[in-house]
Amino acid sequence: MPREAEPSANEKAFLLKALQDEQIRLDGREFDQYRPLELTFGDEYGVANVSLGKTKILAKASAEVTVPFADRPLDGIFTIATELSPMAAPHFEVNRPTETEVLLSRLLEKTVRRSGALDTESLCLVAGQKCWSVRVDVHVLSHDGNLTDAACFAVVAALRHFRKPDTSMENGVLTVYTPAEREPVPLGWLHSPFCVTWSFFGDEGETALLDADWMEEQVRVASLTISLNRHGEICQIAKLGGVPVEAVALLQCTSVALTKVKDFSTFLDGKLAEDAKRRDKGGFMAELRAENDRVVG
Repeated sequence: MPREAEPSANEKAFLLKALQDEQIRLDGREFDQYRPLELTFGDEYGVANVSLGKTKILAKASAEVTVPFADRPLDGIFTIATELSPMAAPHFEVNRPTETEVLLSRLLEKTVRRSGALDTESLCLVAGQKCWSVRVDVHVLSHDGNLTDAACFAVVAALRHFRKPDTSMENGVLTVYTPAEREPVPLGWLHSPFCVTWSFFGDEGETALLDADWMEEQVRVASLTISLNRHGEICQIAKLGGVPVEAVALLQCTSVALTKVKDFSTFLDGKLAEDAKRRDKGGFMAELRAENDRVVG
């Protein structure tokens, strides 16, 4: 397996001196400032392109009718699949998950699926027989640090943007309608959790940075990922090794994280509203009439 490229000793020393002695970051950001966040939606529902600085993520949501798990007959199925290919960074290999990919997959699983953000009971069609299986595929297009926050935002954006086909049940017969027959319906969404990742520097982790880029990630001594929603409800806290973090510092990081999550939520709501307005051209029936006019013409 190819090894990940590492910054030189001079680069590491320069970055640490700038952070600890000069109190500045190499890109000029404040210690608690994110890189520019951009979000665009695809032509079809459930496709979200997220850029966090030079880190780029593509998330695509899809759904199909399947059989529910035997121990959860009244729930649908929800899964998240991550892919880190050589296109994102040279040391990633296809079908050979690295530690980065495994940790990313687990954090997304805990943050979005286990927190109950998606109402899986609403995905049930026929108890114990048929249900919707919702899947989100996360593709890392470019890796420049902080994959967790960018991927989590992309997953939440894709799920909230996604629309599944409408269904009906008559005389025990399940009917799944095409978009031309009935307008697709959104998923049952309960809350929007986001990840906020801190990186710590120094012998005792006394310097904390938000949204570390790739270079900063190579020299940090610890990281902390806090997942919560805009109401301050914490879904999970991941402190994966490294130097210990004081309780006071943890509380301060959580307080700042809540502010950032509220900003994320407001930003996503605005983008969803813009996309809905762009797609609404006189309603769904007007779109069908326009299609029919083009066919006749």
